[in-house]
Amino acid sequence: MPSTAEFWTRPWVKWAGVGLVVVLLVVGPLILPEFANQTIARIGVFAVAVLGLNVVMGYTGQVSLGQIFFVGVGAYVTAYGVNQGWNIVLVLVLACIVPAVFGLLVALAAARLGGLAIAMVTIALPLVGLPLAKRLSEFTGGSQGTSARFSSAPEWTGLYDDQWQLYIVILIGGITFLLTRNLVRGKYGRAFAIVKGNEAVAASMGVSPYRYKVLAFTIASLIGGVSGFLYMVVIQYTSPETLHFGHSIELLAAMVIGGAGSIIGSLLGGVWYVLLPQITNLIDPNITAMLQGAILLVVLFILPGGLVSLPRLWRRRRRDDGAPRSGATGPSGRTDAAAGPTHPEAPAAAPAAPGEGVGTVSTKTTAADTAAVTDPPPPSPTQS
Repeated sequence: MPSTAEFWTRPWVKWAGVGLVVVLLVVGPLILPEFANQTIARIGVFAVAVLGLNVVMGYTGQVSLGQIFFVGVGAYVTAYGVNQGWNIVLVLVLACIVPAVFGLLVALAAARLGGLAIAMVTIALPLVGLPLAKRLSEFTGGSQGTSARFSSAPEWTGLYDDQWQLYIVILIGGITFLLTRNLVRGKYGRAFAIVKGNEAVAASMGVSPYRYKVLAFTIASLIGGVSGFLYMVVIQYTSPETLHFGHSIELLAAMVIGGAGSIIGSLLGGVWYVLLPQITNLIDPNITAMLQGAILLVVLFILPGGLVSLPRLWRRRRRDDGAPRSGATGPSGRTDAAAGPTHPEAPAAAPAAPGEGVGTVSTKTTAADTAAVTDPPPPSPTQS
């Protein structure tokens, strides 16, 4: 009978799981209530934002504390293009390209820096962006912000607005996650991992740390622009408050809680970002920040690898519980600790034949060593 691990690795099981997920994504918006659809859509928006942060921090190991700036730029570009009557496809393309250009310019200057220097540069982005958004009122609406209503459901679909918006988030967000998954699992992902591990080793292997750090920052900025477009699809309003530095810290916490360097962890981070404030508000709105900080510390102490590491921790606990205890007594009367550690799948050692040595240190023996063990020494002259 195949083990559970072998069962889940079978191809037909994986494809059945993919098919089930697709069916749920297609049918779910049609049967869920309006509030649930809106909540799931917001989770998708911020899961994409966390995904972009994961590319530059989780996979490449570079500090970025300004991801919310690129989300805000994408939202403002979307609002401006829609209000100007531009084609929505062109608006989506510009919402991706403009933040990517900003990210490229910042990366070209900051990628040669290291550690705290990169952090300081990225911190400056939302700190500068917020007052700038207030001053450029002709494009941003100033302190009052700007709205753009373009995601109402077409009449021919027969859908409600919340259903249509969730389908847009699922489609664009799903494509973004799929492309990013292929990126980090290919040669670029391997280069990111080498740069994250040791830049000196990467340079010695012919992998340019500067080039791949710039690439990671640019891709993260582009994904942030996608999140900004989806933000306007769902929220339909943005203001300078969108660029607040506190949101960058919340995105960073969501990435760590979900799991750094993980595609699934980005989804879990989006769930954390949206649902945690709602849960803490239900408990006590006056101590929301304190409760969020306490929950964050508890989760990090229990799961340092984030929520995505929970199944791995559970499997390890099961494996440890199934292993023989160190104090158990074997059939020879010796304890397992005295007999030495054994692997549950290792074959049992054959019993020693008469005349063979027991307790040989090395398994690789020469012919002389074998003769010394099997042939008895000649009798001494005193023995008669």
